[in-house]
Amino acid sequence: MIEKNENGSASPECLRTFKVGDLAVYPAHGVGRIDAIESKVINGEKHDFYIMKVLENEMVIMIPLANVDSVGLRDVISDTDVPKIYDIMRNHKDIPVDNQTWNRRYREYMDKIKTGSLFEVAEVFRDLFLLKLNKDLSFGERKLYDTAQALLVSELSTAKESDDETVLSELESLFDVEQ
Repeated sequence: MIEKNENGSASPECLRTFKVGDLAVYPAHGVGRIDAIESKVINGEKHDFYIMKVLENEMVIMIPLANVDSVGLRDVISDTDVPKIYDIMRNHKDIPVDNQTWNRRYREYMDKIKTGSLFEVAEVFRDLFLLKLNKDLSFGERKLYDTAQALLVSELSTAKESDDETVLSELESLFDVEQ
């Protein structure tokens, strides 16, 4: 929770902080573990960084503490939010018929993934899952589908303390279509 100072704005020293060992989500990369907090001198100024290792691919990301909010680093969703994600998957009756070009869809979906919101990622996964039932996805859409699936499964399995295969199976079962 971000604390507010007396004029109502968030002060930098009150922004969300993480400890070594904490799990966090970095938008478009997924769940990672804060492995260290390091200080480095850059252009004569000292800056503090979270050193985060993404769990899925072991990529290491340096995140300036001052930029935590602007890059969207956040906590893993709580297990109480998992049903809300599943509701997004189930709510596909009112999805409009596709009448956009694949590149416009690609841009919109990429923007949603970049928000870092698992709810937005769930919408992308749902829409592309349903689209691929009716037609072949373009190469770019297929990559977005794979990315959305990986981000969704990784965070949900972390939140539920479950394995990826179980979570993926649960997600696919939410669509009342034959596979």
